[in-house]
Amino acid sequence: MFNRDRWSEIFESISNNKLRTALSGFTITLGIFIFIVLFGFGNGLKNGFQEFFLDDSTNTLWVFPGRTTKPYKGFATNRTIEFRNDDLDDMEKNFPMFIEYITPRIARSGLTSYKGESNTYSTRAVSPGHQFSEKTIIMKGRYINEMDLQNKARHVVIGRLVEQDLFKNENALGKFVDINGINYKVVGVFQDDGGDNEERMIYLPYTARQLIEKNTDKIDFFIIGFRENMNYTASAAFARSVEKFLRDKHTIHPDDQNGMFVRNAAEGVKQTEQLAGVLQMAVAFVAAGTLFAGIIGILTIMIFVVKERTKELGIRKALGASPNSVIGMVLQESIFITLIAGIFGMVLGIAVLSSIGLSLQDYFIKYPYVATKTIVMAVVSLIVCGAIAGYIPARRAARIKPIVALRDE
Repeated sequence: MFNRDRWSEIFESISNNKLRTALSGFTITLGIFIFIVLFGFGNGLKNGFQEFFLDDSTNTLWVFPGRTTKPYKGFATNRTIEFRNDDLDDMEKNFPMFIEYITPRIARSGLTSYKGESNTYSTRAVSPGHQFSEKTIIMKGRYINEMDLQNKARHVVIGRLVEQDLFKNENALGKFVDINGINYKVVGVFQDDGGDNEERMIYLPYTARQLIEKNTDKIDFFIIGFRENMNYTASAAFARSVEKFLRDKHTIHPDDQNGMFVRNAAEGVKQTEQLAGVLQMAVAFVAAGTLFAGIIGILTIMIFVVKERTKELGIRKALGASPNSVIGMVLQESIFITLIAGIFGMVLGIAVLSSIGLSLQDYFIKYPYVATKTIVMAVVSLIVCGAIAGYIPARRAARIKPIVALRDE
């Protein structure tokens, strides 16, 4: 219930003790400000990890050939495993219920030129599904399609920065670039959130690359995109099935870890999320410790305040004030100072987080923020802690006998 006289006394007390009030408020403001900023940094760190490490599609298996280290079924050690086009066909035939797409990758580098401009770029010979595994964004034209594969077409899709380097202000679509002495037609320009290195890539049909390399059917490795509704456990079981099938086909010992490698992107996602979560918890722990230090500070100051006003409180009790009214007055003042200072620190912290944006992305902190739920919990915590900080010394003061309080120096 609103008590005008009590509020007048509180404001008068604050006015008469500006330095003490300022110190009390500053302790809470600083504590909640640091808490908000550090907690926001924790969320920003999580955002940064997700964007940096999860640039590619997460529902993929990356299958790499290796070199055997154990003899098996008459085959000697140190045998190089090679994947070929029929491995792609076998995957689609034996695991049709799990696979959304499959794409090989043949990586090369090539001196690429257009008119008077030239540079060396990495090229990737792929199939259409590769667009989904890399989350490639088409800016102009199109990506590699099935007709390109069937016709072994000399078509390329170039990165945004490749177009910028070679074509300057000219539109690259429909133009021809020379890669290691062979002309390719530019059918698309892409961008990639993975950064500059990704946007200096050139994609072409893997069948065209194989034709150029003496019509071989070899591939470096391949990527399987499995269905998005598969959880981590299901994807791990699928990865084991794929590995067992390929080990049997290529006669690789089941325990030969170097014969071939299957990397489940979902496992990497899980590990990255766990690491980001641990880092976020560590930052949140430090932030909570800072806020706790601020609460201890307000408690210390309120004890000093009550001690300073011992005689005043004794006079109030001598004039008939009840212990509860004494406690209520000190409690209300403590909560009021805590709440106002806390809200100021909170607004200041949110303003700082809002101004950061991408300025700290080099440190994996992107768009730091604090959720509304956290803010509400912080406000409630402030009220509770402010009440505790005021109640402990107020209860002690309410127990002092008026004659003892009047003798206090």
